[in-house]
Amino acid sequence: METVAKIIKTFKTELKNIYPPEEIRSFTDILLKHFADINKTEAFLYPDKNLNDEIIYKLASAIEKLKQEYPVQYITGQTEFYGLKFKVSPDVLIPRPETEELVDLIIKNHQNHQKIKILDIGTGSACIPVSLKKHLPETEIFALDISEKALHIARENAKINQTQIYFFNDDILNPQENKYTDYDIIVSNPPYVREKEKTLMQKNVLENEPHLALFVKDDDALIFYRAIINFAKNRLKPKGFIYFEINEALAGELKDLLKLNNFTDIEIIKDLFGKNRIIKATKSMSYN
Repeated sequence: METVAKIIKTFKTELKNIYPPEEIRSFTDILLKHFADINKTEAFLYPDKNLNDEIIYKLASAIEKLKQEYPVQYITGQTEFYGLKFKVSPDVLIPRPETEELVDLIIKNHQNHQKIKILDIGTGSACIPVSLKKHLPETEIFALDISEKALHIARENAKINQTQIYFFNDDILNPQENKYTDYDIIVSNPPYVREKEKTLMQKNVLENEPHLALFVKDDDALIFYRAIINFAKNRLKPKGFIYFEINEALAGELKDLLKLNNFTDIEIIKDLFGKNRIIKATKSMSYN
């Protein structure tokens, strides 16, 4: 058997050439809690506590995965988003803090207008619709994704968080319009990383998270935004709102695209790092 103190030392030794100390400590805390049900305080108070062979095996296996820069969220199969627990797997993106900002903006803007219908396009883990439903309980929320595997995770997350979301399997580039009603809000965090930007991405993202949910071709980077805007012409109510998470490099082009399609009150909103990350717009009463 090994002790808590010894396994903590093993994490530090094995991972010191790959991650900074604070990240190694975070991994250690997360994995000790997940596999041994030992929290940070308990690890500090009881460093000589013995861990059984099964737990040691699981922690050693996790260390090997971390050496390959495999995301810790996929090791545990879960993550936290907007104060809620979500199941994740390599079939869905790991939710990001900037997406929490998108959710927070929608909640703040519409907390007094709860009897509305919201559609999330490209839902992945369902972090957006589940979080919205938790904080806007009177809303009727719908979500779609092209991936059945992602929708399996999404449905589990709706159940875990005791929320009712109506899910669709569909391709927004060729949507089956008879599936849908009219919505007050359409929200999406679609694929927006250009192929040429792959070199800027971290290895753990590039090699493990689903490319289907990340990348677009360099010569048609707005393909999903254009499709969603066209969909919104028929399915977003007049004076309804559209919210996008965006690639900061494409903010100007997307704003022009929304203007061209007669959306008004277009706002580009920066994230906590000062990057253009969200666009909000209103559907006008008529189109050119």
